[in-house]
Amino acid sequence: MAGLPALQRSEPGQVRKEAATTTSCKCRGLGSPPLLFTTTDGFLHTMIKKIYFILCALTLLVAKSAYPADAISIEAGYGDHTNMERLSLSHAWETRWFTDHTWSLGGYWDASIGTWNPHAATGGNQVTTDFSITPVWRARQTKIGSVTPFVELAVGVHYLSQSRIFYDKNMSTHFQFGDHIGAGITVGEKQDWDVMVRFQHLSNAGIQNPNPGINFLQLRVGHWF
Repeated sequence: MAGLPALQRSEPGQVRKEAATTTSCKCRGLGSPPLLFTTTDGFLHTMIKKIYFILCALTLLVAKSAYPADAISIEAGYGDHTNMERLSLSHAWETRWFTDHTWSLGGYWDASIGTWNPHAATGGNQVTTDFSITPVWRARQTKIGSVTPFVELAVGVHYLSQSRIFYDKNMSTHFQFGDHIGAGITVGEKQDWDVMVRFQHLSNAGIQNPNPGINFLQLRVGHWF
């Protein structure tokens, strides 16, 4: 192993210090991730996430005038080294089926904007904005009481601002499919509050490889107008 460059008699001691610094900096090598991917400023990430979330809220409030929303929801979740938050506007379908049975079937359109904040140890973490539109099928107990249980199933489309979420999570495409299953309850005197747990999976359905997908376990609270 080569040592440090020899100190010439005419060179000041500072030269050896600079040579040592130069030599030690070569340890990253060509195969190392970029320095941007290996250094994380926690304060900056937090501020970016808050700014994104505020912009998402403002966007949804503006969109409400053009989108006939019946409900607004907020959700938070975690999966694959990534925290996520999302705001949604929902429009209920007018038609319900099987209303003469114990459980009836209906649904709603869900338009949302959210942020993903990854914190993978491998680095390359990219704060990602998620836009989506999803038709949701919901089956609920037909007889409405103070607490009404429901289950739901959905498949929708998403657009991600980043296709690589972190160093080891390359989603390949900005366009993704998102499906979820969930269960929860509707509560309140007017039956206007939803509380539910959802499991969501996103992937590009094999349009392009790699296609690792990402999974989230989510808690969602919604209010119907």
